Amino acid sequence: MLDREEDLLNSREVARILDLSPDTVNEFARKNILPGFKKGKQWRFRKRDIFSFSKKQPREVGVA
Repeated sequence: MLDREEDLLNSREVARILDLSPDTVNEFARKNILPGFKKGKQWRFRKRDIFSFSKKQPREVGVA
């Protein structure tokens, strides 16, 4: 399914990329605003999905 483990990001890493708090990243994932999945109790995000998302909505994320 996944090529490499390093292709996955956690909520803190995504928060830094998108300039959001980790709690907001988790909330967006729960609401299907951000593409992610649960691995155990933690959200994980594919790096390519996050960068694709950030290119589509560079400023609108902070407003939501």
